[in-house]
Amino acid sequence: MKITLITIFPDMFPAVFAEGMIRVAREKGRLETQVVNLRDFTDDPHRTVDDAPFGGGVGMVLKIEPLDRALASVGVGEKGSREPGTRVLLTSPQGRKLTQDGAIEYAALEHIVVVCGRYKGVDERVFEHFIDEEFSLGDFILSGGEPAALCLVDAVARLLPDVVGKLDSVESDSFHSGLLDHAYYTRPAEYKGWKVPEILMSGHHGNIALARREEALRRTLARRPDLLDRAPLTDADRKVLRKLMRERERGV
Repeated sequence: MKITLITIFPDMFPAVFAEGMIRVAREKGRLETQVVNLRDFTDDPHRTVDDAPFGGGVGMVLKIEPLDRALASVGVGEKGSREPGTRVLLTSPQGRKLTQDGAIEYAALEHIVVVCGRYKGVDERVFEHFIDEEFSLGDFILSGGEPAALCLVDAVARLLPDVVGKLDSVESDSFHSGLLDHAYYTRPAEYKGWKVPEILMSGHHGNIALARREEALRRTLARRPDLLDRAPLTDADRKVLRKLMRERERGV
C-alpha cells in the first residue's frame, strides 16, 4: 500500500520512516511512503499556505489552492472521481478517534493520503470537496497534524503482511481482540523477591491461556470497562466477568 503525507514540515518524517516497523514495511515492499511539501504548490515568493479567516477572528486557515494542487500532484482529485481503495484523511481534533479497528480498516486500502492540519484548520471547501474523513488521536490539541499522521502510519504499517514476525503478536495486542492485553513476564523468574506467577511456569498451555484471558478481562474491567460493551465475549468470558465483579464488590 501507499501512504502520502501532505505537510508544511516535510523534514519531520524521514528519520521516523527509517526506523522500526515502518522501516521494515518499506524494506519488504509492503509500504510506500511519500511526503509532499505543501509550500511547493504556492504561487507567491513567500510560499504562503495560510490566510486570515473571512469574517474576522484570531488564527490562520490553510488555503484551498495549494491543497488542491498538492492533491492533484499525487493523482487525487475531488471526491467521487477517485480510484477505489483511495482515501483522503485530514488530521483534526474534530475527527473520529483513531482506534485499532480504524487502523485495520485503513490497512486494507491501497492509497491513503493524509493532509496534516495546521493553524485553525483548513478552508471548509477543502473538506467539502476533497476530504473523505477526519481523524484525531484524542480530545487534546497538538501544534499540528504531523504527530497524528506518524501515529497512523505506524499503526497501519505493523498490520501489513509479513511486517511483524508473528501474526499472533499482532492479534494479541491490546484493542486488537477488543480487550486490553494481559500482563507479560520474562527472566529472571524471581527478582528482589518478586516472583512470576506460578501458572506461567507450569508448562500447561491450556491453563496458561485461561489465566491470561482472565487477566485480560480483569485489566479491561478495571481500566477500560467501556470496551466490554463491544468486545466479542464468549459465555466463558461472561462467567469470568461475573466472578471478577463479585470479587470487586467484596473488595478482593
